[in-house]
Amino acid sequence: MSWNSPLFVLALIAISTIGWILTTAIRARHGYPVEGEWGGKVDHPDAARAAQLLEAENEMLRGKLGRVEERIAVLERIATDPAKRLSSEIETLRDADTGRAPSETN
Repeated sequence: MSWNSPLFVLALIAISTIGWILTTAIRARHGYPVEGEWGGKVDHPDAARAAQLLEAENEMLRGKLGRVEERIAVLERIATDPAKRLSSEIETLRDADTGRAPSETN
């Protein structure tokens, strides 16, 4: 094969194409972002959906965390408040549940 033949040019194109396919396959297998035709990154089609699911889960967990923090604050207040104040609040809640006024207690 001579350097001036069209087969040499076709062989160079084939070798370049096979090398590009192999490097792209190796990059994809190992989790690297795949490059497009002109070197731009190609996103994985499920990546956007996975990000949306993670954002929804994060919002749910933030809500749960907020409720847990509120409950802990109530438990801390119960544990640190004097017994007299706690018993008066319980009585107020009982009175509110039965419909009596707080001043009607024994």
